[in-house]
Amino acid sequence: MRPVQSSAMTARLADIAAQAGVSEATVSRVLNGKPGVSATTRQSVLAALDVLGYERPVRLRRRSAGLVGLITPELENPIFPAFAQVIGQALTRQGYTPVLATQTPGGSTEDELTEMLVDRGVAGIIFVSGLHADTDADMGRYERLRGQGVPFVLINGFSDKVQAPFVSPDDRTAVELAVTHLTALGHRRIGLALGPKRFVPVQRKIEGFLRCVQEQLGLDPVAAAPLVQHSLYTLEGGQAAAAALIEQGVTAIVCASDMMALGAIRAARQRGLDVPREVSVVGFDDSPLIAFTDPPLTTIRQPVQAMGQAAVRALLEEIGGTPAPHSEFVFHPELVVRGSTASAPKAARVPRPLRAAQ
Repeated sequence: MRPVQSSAMTARLADIAAQAGVSEATVSRVLNGKPGVSATTRQSVLAALDVLGYERPVRLRRRSAGLVGLITPELENPIFPAFAQVIGQALTRQGYTPVLATQTPGGSTEDELTEMLVDRGVAGIIFVSGLHADTDADMGRYERLRGQGVPFVLINGFSDKVQAPFVSPDDRTAVELAVTHLTALGHRRIGLALGPKRFVPVQRKIEGFLRCVQEQLGLDPVAAAPLVQHSLYTLEGGQAAAAALIEQGVTAIVCASDMMALGAIRAARQRGLDVPREVSVVGFDDSPLIAFTDPPLTTIRQPVQAMGQAAVRALLEEIGGTPAPHSEFVFHPELVVRGSTASAPKAARVPRPLRAAQ
């Protein structure tokens, strides 16, 4: 490829402008690294350089490589690395450099990570399952961020108090898919294990569960309430919630994460119950490697690829000066049937005494 020298660029401004569909003055501003050009236009000029066979000047490459922050609550749950990979790849393809910032117990908070990213001049931030999903949290933090001129997009959660694009799976439909699958297998006593009630995705899953068991099993919300158990989004949390549900005689458990589902399987086995012959378990996320558990986990697939790419597109529109409306992009989940669900047991069974952990 031919290096771009200043004299050559003067001669080729018209060609580059024609290729990019912009004025020669705009091309000049981009090549000289001057402000006042949107990210979208800048990328068009740089793409024109590539098409015409010119190398991007080193100084220009440095200036065009904007940083974009990605904040996740943790990385132990494999769904968050999955989001990070999809979002990171999409950003890299658009010429941005992703910066992953993860909260740690007793360490960095979301606010501290946000401040750190803003101090480093990020072009925008994507929040995955952040405080925007917590109905008890102060949403003023996001309006203050907007006041600083930093575009952002929020994944998994919603608040009408925040003027930003949201990207979510359809949590209500997700649970309805799981319950419908289990009722078709003959289950009539179905439990729901999920995280703390203050989170928007949790509230939506409960709404879907209550509506579905009422329509399909004739259980009113009062009768179904004991079948909803709150805990933590961890293996141990799923184990604790499932233990309480098993004591109530459920034959199937829908979990709000794959990690919780693995905990539910452990809880069943500790009571000498076979999964899925005596207790069926459904997860949520379809995390990497979850198809290889014992038994392979039936789960609701969160459309991570589509959601991550949509979040990046929305953010780049914000960065480019054409912000998306304050709305929520909702993606349809998919039921993936594997080996952890089966027909309901023929006869009611009594949970056996808890066995000591091996």
